[in-house]
Amino acid sequence: MRRGPVLVLGAGVSGLSAGLLLVRAGWSVTVRAEEPPLRTTSAAAAAVWYPYKAAPEGRVLEWGRRTFADLLDLAENEPAAGVRLRDGLELFRRPVPDPWWRDAVRSYRRADAAELPPGYRGGYFFRSPVVEMPTYLPYLLDRFRDGGGRFEVGRVESLQAALAVCPVVVNCTGLGSRGLLGDEDVRPVRGQVVRVSNPGLDRFLIDEESLTYVVPRRTDCILGGTAEEGRWDTQPDPATAADILRRCQALEPRLSGAAVLEHRVGLRPCRSAVRLEREDRPGGVVVHNYGHGGSGVTLSWGCAREAVSLLEAGAFP
Repeated sequence: MRRGPVLVLGAGVSGLSAGLLLVRAGWSVTVRAEEPPLRTTSAAAAAVWYPYKAAPEGRVLEWGRRTFADLLDLAENEPAAGVRLRDGLELFRRPVPDPWWRDAVRSYRRADAAELPPGYRGGYFFRSPVVEMPTYLPYLLDRFRDGGGRFEVGRVESLQAALAVCPVVVNCTGLGSRGLLGDEDVRPVRGQVVRVSNPGLDRFLIDEESLTYVVPRRTDCILGGTAEEGRWDTQPDPATAADILRRCQALEPRLSGAAVLEHRVGLRPCRSAVRLEREDRPGGVVVHNYGHGGSGVTLSWGCAREAVSLLEAGAFP
């Protein structure tokens, strides 16, 4: 049975995931965004399942567990989605305890001293989904449209303007919520990456302390990165790119001959806490789903499922 209309704002991974679940639940859904999916922040993501700059931990773990299960299902049953389960190693230059999210991933174990690169004193292996965003975002959009959803590029000036068009809105605008709502709690954390050819790597590497990571995909690798609080510019910086290459090649020497394919910058929508709540406003209902920081992919399905539940839990105008 077809339900009423819903307007989803934002076409990154959060907006497309919510839109797809709403279509599958029988809603008549339009996704509207200023940019198409491949020009969003999500498109620049290295997109390994890994909680980063998102709070609170308890809720993040809950949403992350749900998302891990959904991404695992796609990896096993939907090869067209571009999701693969890969082994990875996180490294530390000092001994550290187990991460708070360890029970959400597969095949977790501590690394032996002989398995650590020079200069590192601790680390752990785990298996986690890696999502190839140039494939995954079009996949989500195609599945959304296959279900009857509509996508349009367009600017929305305010929530009241959106509610004038449709009385049920799901707000997945990320950093856009700063202007749309006046929410100054949401702020950019700039991340620059370099995309290079894959010289035969199949294991991701993470050194969060120096924010150095190597995430292999089928034909390329995403190398990072940066976390520059409050910086809005999206133009890649050549000196930063050179530093990323230097750090990643030191971590994985096989990258030394890899061809540089692209430079990208994304602005992570960070907030003191993810905003996932229903708001009844004059003229309609809004469900907010934004502020996922560097965990947009990691929380995408868990937050989208809760957003749909919040929408369906109350009365409508």
